[in-house]
Amino acid sequence: MHTISCIAILITTALFGVAFAGPAPHGLASSYASVQQHFDVHHHGNHGYGSHVSHHHEPHHHPKYEFKYGVKDAHTGDHKSQWEHRDGDHVKGGYTFAEADGTIRVVEYTVDKHNGFQAVVKRIGHAHHPQVHHHGGSHGFQG
Repeated sequence: MHTISCIAILITTALFGVAFAGPAPHGLASSYASVQQHFDVHHHGNHGYGSHVSHHHEPHHHPKYEFKYGVKDAHTGDHKSQWEHRDGDHVKGGYTFAEADGTIRVVEYTVDKHNGFQAVVKRIGHAHHPQVHHHGGSHGFQG
């Protein structure tokens, strides 16, 4: 599950960059970010005095964190959010964003050792496609 830890660190770092990049001009955009990380380290083995045999035991880390962020920019139409919770090898999260056609994509996912990555993707709303107008000339051959 080392890969999940690396991904979480990269996502968290990127989110801090987005969240703390500074205010948008003219107050057109809003954003939020929240990150909580918990450390739970367990040491295994006898580390008491009087032991004649020296054993080196790596600590067992139990990764636990949660984060969420969002952006709502009325000027550009950029609307998105993401959240994730991790407790050990169990991860649950989701994200939403506004599609170009006016719908909202919602993705909810879970990750664990038994099932791997599982995602459910939903689309909310009705797609709006602009009409295409052709001006002048024929696009085909006439015989």
